[in-house]
Amino acid sequence: MSFFSVVIPLYNKEKYVENALKSILNQTFTDYEVLIINDCCTDKSVEKVMPFLSEKIKLIHHSENKGLSASRNTGIEKASTNYITFLDADDLWKPTFLETIHRLIINFPEARIFGTNYEEVYQNKTYIPHNGSESLPENFEGYINFFKINVKQGIYNHGSVCIHKEVYEKVGNYNNEIKFSNDIDFNIRANYHFKLAYSNSIQMSYLMEVEHQITRNSILHKKIPNYDNYEAWTKDNPDLKKHLDFFRYVLAKKLKRDGDTQDWKKIVKSIDKSNLNWKQKILLKSPQSLLLFVEKTKANLMKKGIKISTYSN
Repeated sequence: MSFFSVVIPLYNKEKYVENALKSILNQTFTDYEVLIINDCCTDKSVEKVMPFLSEKIKLIHHSENKGLSASRNTGIEKASTNYITFLDADDLWKPTFLETIHRLIINFPEARIFGTNYEEVYQNKTYIPHNGSESLPENFEGYINFFKINVKQGIYNHGSVCIHKEVYEKVGNYNNEIKFSNDIDFNIRANYHFKLAYSNSIQMSYLMEVEHQITRNSILHKKIPNYDNYEAWTKDNPDLKKHLDFFRYVLAKKLKRDGDTQDWKKIVKSIDKSNLNWKQKILLKSPQSLLLFVEKTKANLMKKGIKISTYSN
């Protein structure tokens, strides 16, 4: 049996999937299996992966398009190992990603979640995200308080994390009903019950300007997480309250941007405004027109290699 299972959800990524697979094959730690979940691709993605198939790299087909969460869940169910990692078909691993995760597993045995830092890759520049990693030493490896530090961009993303099967057995898999921020919903459940070991080294490249990226689309009429489901947990974990309020802010801003004022009002009622910085408080109250202007301005600045964020004070 292999040490790691690598799950690749695949839907219409013909331009990228070969490079994703090559980044796995270039790993310095090679004891792994790869499970590619074909979620009914309509382009040439499957054709691109066929030359890579072997006893180590397998292709699993969905009979119908089920979405990202279902593809991840299929990978979890088919995995033959205890340590499950994910790589979206349009992202890349650094050669030492699995080596780094393996080191975290050996050195921090109380953890069941293992993550690393990552970089955001745009056409003309690469950035380290505003995700709280700047508060840690550059070479840090150890346990971290996920809810305390993770109130900006994700301290890890689902291409830079490894989850022990015990976590899924305890908290369940990804919610197939949620179509936006399903990874955040899972992260709350997982990190409430289990420890996270983290490496501040950059071990994954997150490609930001890719077709069909879920995070770039409107969230109107999509099932979103109900963070109120976890409010009771804040009584014994105060850091969780600030974490929930931050992600409520993110959802509320997107809902108003997309014109959904009804759900925006529901979410805003649950936010303790003291948990937001001054920029976030202003944007939370801003009209849709201003939010659209800010988003367009950020996109234009990004083209010039300038990144601005509301995640820092």
